[in-house]
Amino acid sequence: MTADARIHAIYRYPVKGLTPEPLPRTRLDVGATLPADRRYAIENGPSAFDPAAPRHQPKTRYLMLMKNERLARLRTRYDDESRTFAIVSEGRETARGDLGTPQGRAAIEQFFSGYCADELRGPPKILQAPGHSFSDVARKVVSIINLASVAALEGAIGAAVDPLRFRGNIYVSGWPAWREFELLGQEIEISGARLKIVKRIVRCAATNVDPTTGIRDLAIPDALMKTFGHADCGAYGEVVGAGDIAIGDRLRS
Repeated sequence: MTADARIHAIYRYPVKGLTPEPLPRTRLDVGATLPADRRYAIENGPSAFDPAAPRHQPKTRYLMLMKNERLARLRTRYDDESRTFAIVSEGRETARGDLGTPQGRAAIEQFFSGYCADELRGPPKILQAPGHSFSDVARKVVSIINLASVAALEGAIGAAVDPLRFRGNIYVSGWPAWREFELLGQEIEISGARLKIVKRIVRCAATNVDPTTGIRDLAIPDALMKTFGHADCGAYGEVVGAGDIAIGDRLRS
């Protein structure tokens, strides 16, 4: 493995489909996602999600970037201690609420009732269940994005590609392009924590959306398929050894 492979950035996504939040460091626990990653989702019409018996469901049952690109124009922030979620739209705060209370959730749901009115299949509802993550996959994993693979894609497209289009948790610098695919079935170590690389990430139309403007301006899966013969970018890692990680930490395998 490349000796100088390091963590370039860490992100979590407290509410599925909404703003990534950068972290200088975080905890990795065995069999878990990043703390608070995809803790909440916004139901788009009745989904049959049961908080008492949570299970993985298709992302199409929630508001998400693949179908609802206007979400990228919002700037949101979640505070763990107070459970307060705030939404900024067009430069001003337009909603705020404690997601742990019915009143707080109602304030956020009311905002999305208006903001996504023409895309809703029913009243939007904030969903959450203890220990559940609204990830695109049922397995509790950490998504890893290789910045050299993103650079290879940029070269193929001939345009800049913001790595945040891939909504990863850990962004790695120092690997050669597509190194993440070579590590399938192997373990990597980061500052004492260990992750087993378990799956390549198949990219969907959400990556076509500019994460700042909300404009659907590229065709990422098509470009991947035409140039590299697959629609994958990044890999999922399952935490098999707990530890704390931080930006700048070295990756070893």
